[in-house]
Amino acid sequence: PQPGGLRQLLDLIDETRDSGAASVRLIVRGGVAVLDPGVELAAYRIVQEALTNARRHAPGAAVDVDVDYTPGALRVSVRDNGPGPAAGGAGPAGHGLLGMRERAAAVGGDLRTGPGPVGGFLVEATLPTEGAT
Repeated sequence: PQPGGLRQLLDLIDETRDSGAASVRLIVRGGVAVLDPGVELAAYRIVQEALTNARRHAPGAAVDVDVDYTPGALRVSVRDNGPGPAAGGAGPAGHGLLGMRERAAAVGGDLRTGPGPVGGFLVEATLPTEGAT
């Protein structure tokens, strides 16, 4: 079976915590809903890649994963408290950032990445949920 959904996201976060790679906190807002499998998979893979990037570029940083079920959209953000991108910007986009953008776009969503509001790095995806059941 393909990963996706809140249960698998919880498992992914537990695995990240258990590996000792990062301190991860999950915050869920709104009424949890079963969504279109494509949207769930996109959200899962975006969080997975963002956690991988945080581990690689900000080892030991604390990471917050926010999942917000809103009318019409699932908003997912992953932010760390690491050093953030270099002063000249985020630098060239790696394959991970490109892959996250493509996953969001494939389900009609969008992805923003860059420095967090108080430092660190932020990944924010907004994915439409018209297919929610």
